[in-house]
Amino acid sequence: MTELLRHVAAATALRLPGHYRVLRVGADDVGFVTQTVADALRRGGFAASVAAVVLDDAPALAHAQATLAEAGLLHLRGEVFDVRAVPGGPVLGQVDRGALPVFGIAAEGVHVNGLVRGDDGWRLWVAHRSMSKLLDPGKLDHMVAGGICAGMDAAETVVKEAGEEAGVPPDLAAGAHLAGLITYAMERPEGLRRDRLYCYDLEVPPEFHPVPHDGEVASFALMRLDDVLARVRDTDDFKFNVNLVLIQLFVRLGLMSPTAFGPNAKELGIVT
Repeated sequence: MTELLRHVAAATALRLPGHYRVLRVGADDVGFVTQTVADALRRGGFAASVAAVVLDDAPALAHAQATLAEAGLLHLRGEVFDVRAVPGGPVLGQVDRGALPVFGIAAEGVHVNGLVRGDDGWRLWVAHRSMSKLLDPGKLDHMVAGGICAGMDAAETVVKEAGEEAGVPPDLAAGAHLAGLITYAMERPEGLRRDRLYCYDLEVPPEFHPVPHDGEVASFALMRLDDVLARVRDTDDFKFNVNLVLIQLFVRLGLMSPTAFGPNAKELGIVT
């Protein structure tokens, strides 16, 4: 159990603002930026104090993103995300996916446990990420996972990503049910990740086999759930946030006791 706790500890160690400065759009706090980013924005003509960087409005946010991209401080990925101060709140602007961790803006995404029921217990479809992926190449992943782009909700994203990543028919993907919610703030190589993950379970029939469609996944493998647990416990083969979603699954399916993880797991949403 101690080995599993390392994943929980990594996702709960950061306390904001810490060494970050608040990023504000208008009157709303939306993110956190490093000193390096704050200095680049000040040089670009934006208001930056010891406590906060203030952008007047959505156009200013877009201008700030362009300024940082030109300075080589962020990598644009061609996917647009809505910016909100609080979940479900009004959209205050939009940024490219690559700007989210640089601005420390909260992002939303979906992770789908692709489950197959067997006589000897549950099995899980596991994706092997392509080596060409910008983030976490070659890591193990969920059958379906992806960010919630601007104008979409979680359920729509599940159907979209399931078709694009794994060739799951829309009527099958629509059967996924929301099983949990995980939130965390972590420092990563790409920046500050403040993620809100909607965790879904999707039982697929034994005859269904996911097929890579968009080049993000190299291959899929069907694994026994106890083998998945051992892989999460003993290695770092899975993408960092996949470990959290899988631990939540293990708890829900009774493979481990929720009391083993303490208050940090409740903070994340792994246990309720």
